[in-house]
Amino acid sequence: MNSTRFPVGVDAALRSVGWQPGRWDILQAEVWADTLRAHVSPGGHRHSVFPAAVEAWAEFGGLTVPAVSGPGRHVAPSAVHVDPLHGLHLARTLGDLGRALDTEVAPLGEESAGHGQLAIDAEGRVYCVDHTGDYYLGPTIDAALGALTTGARPHRLTT
Repeated sequence: MNSTRFPVGVDAALRSVGWQPGRWDILQAEVWADTLRAHVSPGGHRHSVFPAAVEAWAEFGGLTVPAVSGPGRHVAPSAVHVDPLHGLHLARTLGDLGRALDTEVAPLGEESAGHGQLAIDAEGRVYCVDHTGDYYLGPTIDAALGALTTGARPHRLTT
């Protein structure tokens, strides 16, 4: 029986890049929060910063989690880099997504070397925005990391 927080392959991928239960870099998370709060787009858009985002950054920030080896459950597995500054210039895009979802949305990182930008909402739900659309990855960062790294099919958001 798996007694870890993550499926075995996802847990191994996380541990291979330095994650462990209790990892918490709140100082780096606060630097990112301050940077995002200070950024104003040319159109006057600002980022939202809230506890669910800061907590995700503190636990997983700076990690590049490799895809779990194999063909993927439904689609190709993706590596994930958790660094909210990948979304620094997406204040309007993430603000629009948040308004559509009736919540606040903050940048989380990127998947597959920039092919998709990851975002987290005030409830901790995770999304991906890429050139093909907006996708729901899961109700928690744990679920999203599992879905991305194992190739689970994301749910496309529609209007």
